[in-house]
Amino acid sequence: MPILTLPQAGKSANATVLRWRKRVGDAVSPGHVLVEVETDEGLAAIESSLAGTVQEVLAPAGKTVPVGSPLAVIGQGVQPPKQAQEAQTIPMSTTTPPKGNVIPILMPKAGQSMEEGVIVKWHVQPGAAISKGAIIFEIETDKATIEVEATDSGRLARVIVGEGGNSPVLRPVAYLAENDADVDAFIAGQGGIAPPTPAQAGADLPTSVIKPSGGVPTPIVTTETGRVKASPAARRLAGERGVELAGIGSGSGPGGRILSTDVPAQAVAKPTAAPIVQDELPTGVVRKRMSGMRKAIARNLTLSKSTIPHWYLRRCIDAGPMMSLYRSQKAKVGCSVNDVIVMACAKAIMEFPAMRSRVDGETTLEYPSANIGVAVGMDEGLVVPVVMNAEQLTLAQLAVETKRLANQARAGKIENMGRGIFTISNLGMYGVDDFVAIINPPEASILAVGAVREDVIVKDGAIRAGQTLNLTLSADHRLIDGTLGAQFMARLKALLEEPVQLIA
Repeated sequence: MPILTLPQAGKSANATVLRWRKRVGDAVSPGHVLVEVETDEGLAAIESSLAGTVQEVLAPAGKTVPVGSPLAVIGQGVQPPKQAQEAQTIPMSTTTPPKGNVIPILMPKAGQSMEEGVIVKWHVQPGAAISKGAIIFEIETDKATIEVEATDSGRLARVIVGEGGNSPVLRPVAYLAENDADVDAFIAGQGGIAPPTPAQAGADLPTSVIKPSGGVPTPIVTTETGRVKASPAARRLAGERGVELAGIGSGSGPGGRILSTDVPAQAVAKPTAAPIVQDELPTGVVRKRMSGMRKAIARNLTLSKSTIPHWYLRRCIDAGPMMSLYRSQKAKVGCSVNDVIVMACAKAIMEFPAMRSRVDGETTLEYPSANIGVAVGMDEGLVVPVVMNAEQLTLAQLAVETKRLANQARAGKIENMGRGIFTISNLGMYGVDDFVAIINPPEASILAVGAVREDVIVKDGAIRAGQTLNLTLSADHRLIDGTLGAQFMARLKALLEEPVQLIA
């Protein structure tokens, strides 16, 4: 009987099964996605290399297996016995789970740097029936409060992370099941991921948990630059607890990376050094703790500037035609100048695949749509909600969507965070002529938009009064070189100087 095995996914030696996309008895063909797994490098969808019917699942959800391990038996159209079907792992149906089946509800990963989330509020209580797409709980990240929708329908059998509790991403916070006893059997039988430990639920980890016998820290794992390998959440927690990362030793993350769950409640002894005497602040100087949002911004932008090879390209466009279109459409659809620019960028991006791509390790990910982030300034900092499939929207639809996303962001709920492939940052309303923006990782480019200003325009030897606009592209040189960047900006200039193409 042909057996599908776990292929090599990047450099990872093993992977954890998250959920099956096909059930026992389903027909599959080469190229069909069978199962989603998590490796040290991220999430991956495993496609079938065989044709036939799923006869048996050999690696249930929650199980970690090495590369080459069997995942499933693929038969040639023969239906499995009823017992095999009942032993199948987590179903992906959108209806109530059959008796005996359990579906974990996972803490979502909202953004590249998110490692854990705090549940702020549950909108449903155990025993209640929920429908796919319904908002079931809210989580708080470093940047915002996010509403989480149900990906499956069923009965909420058990909540294992209550309000105020935290959980690592992609770990269960609740379970769907028809019977409570099924959840116990599901966890006890190791068919799913067990409930979070006290440390994952927010309790402090005792020092002994992260130290080997004898109390001697394991070797420190560092980056090529000599910095201790640790996640952003671990660095933040270590700072709050006064823990020296170098004293923890090797962490439990990929390659010995220190995670937040590795940080002990008690400070690890620091290497002997002379005491640090903090100078008194000058009169009138006030020290303030950075907010969670500002810390997140600091981490992400520092990461961007230190790991992404930025380069910059600037174009000045004749803004007269664009402003004429804006004025003619504003009364009809309530659009802004930025909406016109977003629309032009979406159309231009679809013509250049690299402009809608990301670097992922030693590979690139090319996205099929122009998901455009629109920077929204708030008192605490900058957030970037994302307009999904912007290339498919009319100017009227785009105007409604950008207003809605901005209002939601200012209310603390950032939609589609981390799903963008390109960001637009506009400071024109503040009179800024031009500026250079930092790329919003893991995207590959960002467009800085200045103010539309009165200027002298020279064309074909004739001088006239007009309006101009400066656009500055910051690009990741690993994906976008000079020629491609110039072609993209030339196309964007053409669209904005002849904007009838946008609404034709």
